[in-house]
Amino acid sequence: MNTLLKKMMLALLALGIGQAAWADDVPDLQKTLQSARQGNAAAQFNLGLMYDSGRGVRQDYTKAVQWYRKAAEQGVAEAQFNLGLMYDSGRGVRQDYTKAVQWYRKAAEQGVAEAQYNLGVAYAEGQGVRQDYAQAVQWYRKAAEQGIANAQYNLGVMYVEGQGVRQDHAQAAQWYRKAAEQGHAVAQYNLGVAYK
Repeated sequence: MNTLLKKMMLALLALGIGQAAWADDVPDLQKTLQSARQGNAAAQFNLGLMYDSGRGVRQDYTKAVQWYRKAAEQGVAEAQFNLGLMYDSGRGVRQDYTKAVQWYRKAAEQGVAEAQYNLGVAYAEGQGVRQDYAQAVQWYRKAAEQGIANAQYNLGVMYVEGQGVRQDHAQAAQWYRKAAEQGHAVAQYNLGVAYK
């Protein structure tokens, strides 16, 4: 969860609203709320983050979903990803893997690496979509190329198992190595086993 908060803060900084997002005083909350009600997508996303995390407001997942949805419908990729997470986990909404996948896809198509990874997992497990290893590989690769260690590891597994790709132990080792260099313990182990 700490990693998620860091990613959210980075997203806020990228949107140029980092300090306002975590303001604990009422005037800033009121300004953000007013701006969000006027249709400002960044402010809507910001309110979603605030209600999701309980920073500056009482934590309320239902309100977080409402504000994320408003920003997501305006094309804010991080809001689309966060809305996917809410549907995936059932926070603030009834758990719905199909809707989670729909929102992950929108964010993934805009280049959000974590959404690409989650979409890969959905296809690999057949959760919210028909199981499709080739699609899983495609989305894992996109996320892996952006440095997501779990995607690099999972891509390595796909190459070892020959799922969605031709079995290729050299490719598997390459992806395990990338994940291992980021401290992924299972990738480090698998890489060690590969060289025995």
